[in-house]
Amino acid sequence: MALLHPVKPGHSVRLAEIDPGDCGHLNHPDAAVDFEKLLDEQFPETQELLYSAASQSVLVVLQGIDTAGKDGTIKHVLSRLNPAGVRVDSFKAPNRQELAHDFLWRAHLAAPPIGGIEIFNRSHYEDVLVTRVENLVEKDVWKSRFDQINKFEEILVANGTIVLKFFLYISKEEQRKRLLDREQDPDRAWKLSRTDWVTYEKYDEYIEAYEEAIEKCSTADAPWYIVPANHKWFRNLAVAQTIADTLKPYEHDWRRALKERGERILTEIADQHRGKEPVRSRADRILDDA
Repeated sequence: MALLHPVKPGHSVRLAEIDPGDCGHLNHPDAAVDFEKLLDEQFPETQELLYSAASQSVLVVLQGIDTAGKDGTIKHVLSRLNPAGVRVDSFKAPNRQELAHDFLWRAHLAAPPIGGIEIFNRSHYEDVLVTRVENLVEKDVWKSRFDQINKFEEILVANGTIVLKFFLYISKEEQRKRLLDREQDPDRAWKLSRTDWVTYEKYDEYIEAYEEAIEKCSTADAPWYIVPANHKWFRNLAVAQTIADTLKPYEHDWRRALKERGERILTEIADQHRGKEPVRSRADRILDDA
């Protein structure tokens, strides 16, 4: 059941034509059942196959304006996965070391290892979003970065990384409501910063920046998904379902690889008894080193 569809390469993106409060045909109670089933049944098995096959990795990019729900998505969608195989990196303002390198350096350092799942909470796209809206670099600099991002993601895909990119889309009214809710809740006020309302006033500028970034950088192998995120329960299910649907077709190859490895191991054991030296595959060496 596909809840989201990838933005087709080369197609224009007009977020004003999408309802951030859309929930499709779903209601909250039914969605909660589907979500729990995904987390309890499919996700753990898929993660184990991904790790054991040791042939591919997964990169999930989460982007959205302030209060869009990146932290909440990570908390809920990843709650049943084995933490040993998952890593989350948050891309804040670059530090001195990061500024001394090209803008993709820190993203490449955080790319997922074979068999692992990596979540970018914000990402390399900040360098065509924040830098643009806040005038941190010249226009010709951030414009040139679209092609560099596409080439970077092409390298990841060519080396076995499955890339999914989600833009959590909330309305300006919903953002205002969430900021006010945080102000009025002492337990969540720590999430606020002095710049939140300044950024809120630039909502339209950020939406325009997102439209171009998604339009220029949604490719067949590294697609962008626009997630209506006003309703948190739909956001969580839509992201989880899309990840599950994307990984499902790979499971056949992963199972076949594991079966072949099991047969090879049995052969190696038999050869060992006969005094022969076994030949180690790349996947076997990765697992030996883990």
